[in-house]
Amino acid sequence: MTTPAYPFVLLASKSPRRQQLLAAMGCDFETVHQDVEESFPPNLLLEDVPAFLARKKAHSIREQLAPGQVILASATIVLQDQVIFHKPKDYDDAVRIHQALSDKKHTVVTGVCLLGVEREVTLSDTAIVHMAPLSRAEIDYYIHKCKPYDKAGAYAIQEWIGLTKIKKIEGTYNTIVGLPTQKVYEALQTFL
Repeated sequence: MTTPAYPFVLLASKSPRRQQLLAAMGCDFETVHQDVEESFPPNLLLEDVPAFLARKKAHSIREQLAPGQVILASATIVLQDQVIFHKPKDYDDAVRIHQALSDKKHTVVTGVCLLGVEREVTLSDTAIVHMAPLSRAEIDYYIHKCKPYDKAGAYAIQEWIGLTKIKKIEGTYNTIVGLPTQKVYEALQTFL
């Protein structure tokens, strides 16, 4: 039995979820991270923001790239009614975000940039999440228990809120987690 072939990946992310997904895909990788300001041009279509940010992250570590390697950078946003819900600034901001998402649908867009020495591929994937109603007690419980301050939209689908308050998903689960694995797999094959 042969295992899937991948180029060696430099993962431009501290996200343990993205690391778990790459490892589960059978990909050899090393985490290389540099803090990048997550700003974007004001005239950019909101759906294009994650791919723009992923490209910005990939290019921030380009000097560490060696032949035969590929940088993988990713960014995820939560979008509702043309408003991006970023990582919450504090507890009150997390509550505000959860109240806005409660009993409504929202869009999760994950952008990925794969950067090699001579090639670059940028892609994105979208999923729609239908959230059940959230009471203030449930919001407080989730924020106290899971501390979602490093997560776009102030939640992670693999935690309590995803297990108990997601009614339906249109799209792929891993896009919501932060890495559209099927699309990434296909794109990585083009670097071999």
